Amino acid sequence: MNAVVELAVIQQHLIDPEICIRCNTCEATCPVGAITHDANNYVVDADKCNLCMACVPPCPTGSIDNWRTMPKVRAYSVEDQFGWESLPAELPPEELAAAGAAVAEAVPAAVPAPASPAPAATEDKFLSTRYGATLPPWSAAHAFTNLYGPKAAQKTITATVTGNLRVTDVGTEYDTHHVVLDFGAMPFPVLEGQSIGVVPPGTDAKGRPHHARQYSIASPRNGERPGHNNLSLTIKRVLEDHDGKPVRGVASNFMCDLKVGDKVEVIGPFGASFLMPNHPKSHIVMICTGTGSAPMRAMTEWRRRLRASGKFESGKLMLFFGARTQQELPYFGPLQSLPKDFIDTNFAFSRTPGQPRKYVQDAMRERAADLAALLKDPNAHFYVCGLKSMEEGVVLALRDIAAGAGLDWEAIGAALQREGRLHLETY
Repeated sequence: MNAVVELAVIQQHLIDPEICIRCNTCEATCPVGAITHDANNYVVDADKCNLCMACVPPCPTGSIDNWRTMPKVRAYSVEDQFGWESLPAELPPEELAAAGAAVAEAVPAAVPAPASPAPAATEDKFLSTRYGATLPPWSAAHAFTNLYGPKAAQKTITATVTGNLRVTDVGTEYDTHHVVLDFGAMPFPVLEGQSIGVVPPGTDAKGRPHHARQYSIASPRNGERPGHNNLSLTIKRVLEDHDGKPVRGVASNFMCDLKVGDKVEVIGPFGASFLMPNHPKSHIVMICTGTGSAPMRAMTEWRRRLRASGKFESGKLMLFFGARTQQELPYFGPLQSLPKDFIDTNFAFSRTPGQPRKYVQDAMRERAADLAALLKDPNAHFYVCGLKSMEEGVVLALRDIAAGAGLDWEAIGAALQREGRLHLETY
């Protein structure tokens, strides 16, 4: 019976820099802080990684699902990985043996079996990622992913800009645009909750082509214009840094300056879990800040179109939408015009002059009775999208609302995760 005779061999977890779209999903999901990044790459620290596999299912591109059989003493360091433009080849068996990693016949190179789930939260550390689902709702439509990309049959697809509208009031710090892209005769099927990667033209400071930047789709499955092969994005660029100095992001600046008729290179689509339920009686609770509203707009608009058709009787829609001020909140006007019996909208502004600061979790606590009833309902689905800093506060608010209603949060939280009913997409 063949067996490995040297235990100094590890399956090192690596991220493929050619496929990664730098969306931060893996780093946000990792429960042990093993994933980090610099201006070039997202990488895994072999000394911290416990192979819990929590980061693998949420990755929208599959770039996270890569492994190399390595002598532990020669594991690739974080600094090594920061400099990569592609993954290194697997070490040949003779090199492993020469490095002191002898095996009886051959070192298995298969991905290790998933370990136990991410460690449970302790009393002094609340882990919101414990409750985030990696599976879509059972009734969600099938999502197509990675149709175009670095390792797909076709590297990119060219879209044409058919609209570019500013959707926030003119200010000094933020500039948010609604950009519409049309794919013509080329197939590009998407669902609410998916994202695409935009490849900015030009090269970086080292002369390399820019990496793709990820943007959530803000339009429903049948297009920004119904029946057309197009989609929309919600894109924010910051105009000034904290010191008041002008600053421009590579991709966001490019996208916000596009004119009708301009061409854009796109990869994707990505994402197979942050999807809305198709079941007509399902309830949807949407919690977002800023451009995290993009997937919520897509879900809301799809439900609105179904309702207008007269052929769909939907469950409840609740929206908790946060921004610094009303002027910086995208789509504020259109949201105000939606019927109150269609969507229950709750705003939270943290920088309104003369008013106390209010965040989405505060608005949620004000609606504790309604949310507690939905937490108990197996047909209710919760979606959180926005800055990473909001995630813990939102999940803690759900926990406190459950406790205040006499519910067992750990049982409910486990069900939300297991049944694909709580989705966290923060960055």
